[in-house]
Amino acid sequence: MTDDKFALPIHWNDYEDIAMSLYEKFGDDFGESKIYRIRFTDLLEWVLSLPNFAGTREESNEGHLEQIQSAWVYEWRDNQ
Repeated sequence: MTDDKFALPIHWNDYEDIAMSLYEKFGDDFGESKIYRIRFTDLLEWVLSLPNFAGTREESNEGHLEQIQSAWVYEWRDNQ
C-alpha cells in the first residue's frame, strides 16, 4: 500500500489489505512455508509498521495474526 494521505486506514480485520501490503513490502522473499514459520511477535511488528495501519497492539490477537498469515499465503500464490 502506498503512503497516500487519502488512503483509507487499515484495521485488524482487513486481512486482505494487510496481506497485500506485506506482499508489496517483502515480495517473494517469503514463500508459503516461510510465511507460516514467521513468529507472531515479528508479524505483529510488521503489521503495526505498515503505512495507513490504524490498529493498535492491544487490539491484536492470535486469530487476527493467523488470518493475516493465510491471506498473505494466498496473495503470494496469486502472484506466482
